[in-house]
Amino acid sequence: MNWTWLHRLGSPAIFYRLAGRLQRPCLALAGLLLAVGLVWGLFLAPPDYQQGDSFRILYVHVPAAFLAQSCYLLLAVAGAVGLVWRLKLADVALRAAAPIGAWMTVIALATGSLWGIPTWGTWWIWDARLTSMLVLLFLYLGVIALGQAIDHRESAARACAILALVGSVNLPIIKYSVEWWSTLHQPATFSLVERPPMPPAMWLPLLVMVLAFYLFFAGVLLQRMRLEVLRREWRSRWVRLELGEEGA
Repeated sequence: MNWTWLHRLGSPAIFYRLAGRLQRPCLALAGLLLAVGLVWGLFLAPPDYQQGDSFRILYVHVPAAFLAQSCYLLLAVAGAVGLVWRLKLADVALRAAAPIGAWMTVIALATGSLWGIPTWGTWWIWDARLTSMLVLLFLYLGVIALGQAIDHRESAARACAILALVGSVNLPIIKYSVEWWSTLHQPATFSLVERPPMPPAMWLPLLVMVLAFYLFFAGVLLQRMRLEVLRREWRSRWVRLELGEEGA
């Protein structure tokens, strides 16, 4: 298989220009979908027949939980690409995505706790799903701390990649914890491969919110990666040309 395209895309200059063209549309569409999804889900969707209006927190909780897990999967893939093909841009993606994933995990845990108060009668319980999500947060923090603690860039990239790959074993635990163990956490509310167990008036705004969160992630990630590329390549001629500083 010809991997020339991967190395071409891995060029900092090419990526910087491509990301610049993509980030604004992603953020603009994310903002539009987020506004539509919030109004639709929080005010127009019908209340749940068991949980009433307290279920509406799922319109933030579920997208954040999805994104928290997907982001860590991206870290693992970027780590593998960095270790195998030695692409510097893979480490840029890993380091740029980790803080976003950590915040999504915090949002998922916080909204899950708020949801748990009226549903379970407590804000926290050492449930398998909650505990594995807490482990995910620690993994994110570990990647961030490891990258900042090691001064040598290549050593830091290797260490972060290995931690991301090792920590990825937690992802199937999060996904299947509800099925593997007796747990208070309800089964998946929303699945991309199965018909949602709720009427369209309830799951359509959830789908809009999921798309909004992922587009927001894409836009912010591209922006953070562009800044990191500039920080690493600021001495390069293409950076001076890109910023209009040639000959300054």
